[in-house]
Amino acid sequence: MNAVYPWNLESFARCFTFIRSRGKHFVAALKDNRLIALTEQDRKAKRFTRVDELNFPEQGCVRGYLKGYGHEVLLVRQVFTHKDGSKATLHLVCSDLSGDYNAITTTYKKRWAVEVFHKSLKSNASLAKSPTRTVRTQSNHVFMTICAAFKLECLSIKTQKNPFALCRKLLINASRAAYDQLQLLLAATA
Repeated sequence: MNAVYPWNLESFARCFTFIRSRGKHFVAALKDNRLIALTEQDRKAKRFTRVDELNFPEQGCVRGYLKGYGHEVLLVRQVFTHKDGSKATLHLVCSDLSGDYNAITTTYKKRWAVEVFHKSLKSNASLAKSPTRTVRTQSNHVFMTICAAFKLECLSIKTQKNPFALCRKLLINASRAAYDQLQLLLAATA
């Protein structure tokens, strides 16, 4: 679960500050090498520790200060066991100091569903492959890809199958039908 995040320290700090300036809280994943100070005195003395080196109880929260971000945050660690028995770790940071482990991980899980839908938009509905150039045609393309992804999601729920597998099955069936039609046309001209 150690994903690559394209954000550097300054980008994180700017985003977190912007979100907080709007009166909202954030929950975000952190790379293992992000630095945190556990007390205000450690932050001022620039004594930071990598988040993957902290010792704290499983399903517990740690308060601290991320390097580059001046406000106190909560840090939680989720440990996952894969089907093959290997373990993965996910570090989450939250600005809501009244939160707990369950609230933070539940919020992140909801956010993750948005990521899955976005991936479906890009992969199954070809959102990023728009050949359009004008604002109107781009808007139409975005709208239609959202409609297509929504319909695929409805079909997925109805058939109890993964939307990615459904998309591939539809593509194979469409290719097979096109090939059969081509064979009929070739036979008619022969």
